[in-house]
Amino acid sequence: MDHQVKLQSSGKQFIVRDDETILDAALRQGIVLPYSCRTGSCGTCKARIVSGSVDHGDYEADALSEQERQDGMALLCQSRAESDLEVDARELLAAEEIQIRMLPCRVVRLERLAHDVMGVHLKLPQNQSFNFLPGQYIDILLRDGRRRSFSIANPPGEHAILELHIRRVPDGHFTSHVFESMKEGDLLRFQGPLGTFFLRDDARRPLLLMAGGTGMAPIKAIIEGAFREAARLPMHLFWGVRARRDLYMADELEAWRRSHDNFQYTVALSEPAAEDAWDGRRGWVHEALLERYPDLEDYDVYASGPPPMIDAARAAFSRHGLPADQLFYDSFEFAADVPRR
Repeated sequence: MDHQVKLQSSGKQFIVRDDETILDAALRQGIVLPYSCRTGSCGTCKARIVSGSVDHGDYEADALSEQERQDGMALLCQSRAESDLEVDARELLAAEEIQIRMLPCRVVRLERLAHDVMGVHLKLPQNQSFNFLPGQYIDILLRDGRRRSFSIANPPGEHAILELHIRRVPDGHFTSHVFESMKEGDLLRFQGPLGTFFLRDDARRPLLLMAGGTGMAPIKAIIEGAFREAARLPMHLFWGVRARRDLYMADELEAWRRSHDNFQYTVALSEPAAEDAWDGRRGWVHEALLERYPDLEDYDVYASGPPPMIDAARAAFSRHGLPADQLFYDSFEFAADVPRR
């Protein structure tokens, strides 16, 4: 049986079928609600069920606590409607006109960015348009039906190229292929754009951007998109990696700093090697951010990285005055042979 869902904030309504989640139903009908992982692990799609009942589905306990569930919260990427619903969820109008599509593409460039990071450049068909917002991601569709998600590391451009930063995962089926046998000229298929990690149209506060490892990819796209639009908001990037050899964009960051007086950056190494001779910031990247900005009330924070980084940052930033609606994040994890980015 189909059920009707009403968004409390706008009054907009859509139909959800028995065989789909609330999020999938909304996206199918052109309604964009906040989401990221789509696997019940990041918490981005968390919303309050005002009325009606849902089957909460499978999810990670860290993404939805038992107390939150008792308070009427649900993860829309996993929940299925058991009745008509009214949901308190934020609709993102900026992405409303962007169509999620399945398209072929061709590998036109492979670039070793670091010892375990490959830059993969994909060319879209000449007769196909592909619109996306800087910070969104795509799913690479594998032949066996599995998917691998990767953030687009560049803003939209006239050359119809998508840049991905792919970290090698031990025993990872797709990433091993990328590093060992992928060739320029290979054909791939993908679905996208996906996700709601992008710079909001109404951004007015200074921006603090935080990346962990290849979480730099969507942050890079957001920054370059802001440069292209000549946005004058102050931007301070904090990038956390383990050691100096992981700083695969060091030269580019310095070039940005020299060329844009509204941009600055800080790098934090969590495990610098002895040969690094590192005299910069050590430790966790969110702690580096808080050391520089102990009061976050007047900032917007955009963060991208693995769940432990995002979880630690969310709790710490809240204690330092950051309102929940001023934190935007993309939480992902690397695992051997599972459909995650």
